[in-house]
Amino acid sequence: MPLPDILRYLIAVLLSGVLVWAAVSDVRDRRIPNKAVLGVLGLFVLWAAANGGVGLASAVVAGAIAFAVGYGLYVFKVVGAGDAKLFAALALFAGLSHLPLFALATVWTGGLMALVSLAASPRRALTIFVMRGQGDHGRGIPYGVAIGVGAGVVLWGYLFGVLPLTVQSLRIG
Repeated sequence: MPLPDILRYLIAVLLSGVLVWAAVSDVRDRRIPNKAVLGVLGLFVLWAAANGGVGLASAVVAGAIAFAVGYGLYVFKVVGAGDAKLFAALALFAGLSHLPLFALATVWTGGLMALVSLAASPRRALTIFVMRGQGDHGRGIPYGVAIGVGAGVVLWGYLFGVLPLTVQSLRIG
């Protein structure tokens, strides 16, 4: 196996570890540590170097789009600041070609988590339904878990060859 491939797998394993740390922190404390987001950014620098800078423009644009959308969702109190930062940092790995899949996998996972949460507490679900979503109904779901799963789908899908990196995804324009 060539050295760049070994580096990609090593970075993916380390990134998966950082995502598990962020998810556990989000479940336990409802906070995603800034150090986890910085770890993701540092691993992306190594990832870009291992790929010889190929796809860097696509990654930066994807990260900027994710940051802008995440900031908007944070301003309207839909997601927390840690969720927005983590999603934007991980969007760098997805690039433009896989950003929609990353977002979709994240949303599906978050929706499934919400359904399981409501099914586990039917009284709470009924209260939310009767009050039409108004009021305080608890802490919500730890969306860092859903973001980590979405990133894992894209990252490991790419590494296992399920998601090919196309020439069109490497360049903007």
